[in-house]
Amino acid sequence: MRPLQGPRGRSAVVGTVTLCLAAGWALQTPGGVSLVVPQPNINATVAQNILLSVEYSCRGVATIEWKHVSSWGTTSIVEWRSGNYVNISTVYKDRVTTFENGSIQLRNVGMRDAGYYFVTVMEEHGTNAYGTIIVNVYEIIYEDLHFVAVLFTFLAAVSAILICFMWLCNKSLHLFQKKTTHKLTASTTEEIELETIEC
Repeated sequence: MRPLQGPRGRSAVVGTVTLCLAAGWALQTPGGVSLVVPQPNINATVAQNILLSVEYSCRGVATIEWKHVSSWGTTSIVEWRSGNYVNISTVYKDRVTTFENGSIQLRNVGMRDAGYYFVTVMEEHGTNAYGTIIVNVYEIIYEDLHFVAVLFTFLAAVSAILICFMWLCNKSLHLFQKKTTHKLTASTTEEIELETIEC
């Protein structure tokens, strides 16, 4: 196939480029929301504070809504419009802090806080973006501490028994040495007396 030559070929290329630019401009206007969840899985222990981190961008004013879904049901946590109102659920009133980038901090987590956290970013033009974070909450397990305590007690008991055994051995040795020394002294005295009598 031959490339297009002349004024008609140039106008076709210019028309195609113009059409592509117009399509790109139409797709970007009047808005569009993008949402990034940098850490989709969070592991926490009971009584820890966690940050449910997201970042969104949009051209208009956005409304951010967070929900928690677990085996206990679905709970709305917080909803706010950037720069305006913040509506925090009464269950989370003293435990949630909101941030301008759409993130929330959840303080003093418990076992019931484990589950799925859904964030919805709604732009005023009707465009929405969704994100999910999975939170696993673990209890602090004291089995390891219990094992260390039992091991420490066992070693202390064994040490006490060994110390007592060493003390008994030492006393026995001293008694044996005393008897042996006493017998030697008595036999030496007897020998001296015998020698004296023989002389």
